Amino acid sequence: MPLPYLATVDDLMAYPGQKPASDAEAQLALRIASGAIRNRTKQILSFVAADTVTLNGGQRVLTLPQRPLVVDDDNPLTVVEIVDGTGLEIPAVEGRDFVRKGSELHRGETWPASRLLGWPHRQRIGIWADLVMVTYSHGFLEIPDDLVGICLDLAAATLANPNRLRSESAGATSVTHTVETFGTGSLTSDHEALLKAYMRSTSWSVTQS
Repeated sequence: MPLPYLATVDDLMAYPGQKPASDAEAQLALRIASGAIRNRTKQILSFVAADTVTLNGGQRVLTLPQRPLVVDDDNPLTVVEIVDGTGLEIPAVEGRDFVRKGSELHRGETWPASRLLGWPHRQRIGIWADLVMVTYSHGFLEIPDDLVGICLDLAAATLANPNRLRSESAGATSVTHTVETFGTGSLTSDHEALLKAYMRSTSWSVTQS
């Protein structure tokens, strides 16, 4: 299923200075803009429920790839260690087997480093199994305003200058496009600065009340 856009067609049509555009043109511009933001942040950002991923373990800290986490009664966090070579699946319980810190799942301390867990674990205490399967919900139920703004900026630039021209003229009228509208879906330095917050490795773990 295609991911939802990070802003709506209505928002784009109401964007200051926006030229009239067809619904198809607006949707394509929003698709390009949303894709540029997701590509830069490596984040889906929209809410996804019960996403299952299998991650490489072998360390004390397991970092979940998508943020923010959403953990509540309707969106439980399920973690299962897969025992190497046996296929045996062993559930890990938050608060007993690991502690959640943002998007990181921390096992206990590794001391004493030489001590091994009993069967079926053959690894040091405090270390995740080589493979860990996690089912978790992530993303924003409502896209933050700054992300909406960036999406609208990019989409408006795409509609204003679809041919990626630096300047254009019609009769006696000449228009020089700014850097912000020069190129379809091009992130500016200001956009990049805002997006840094969404790329932090441990940002956001949300527990709904």
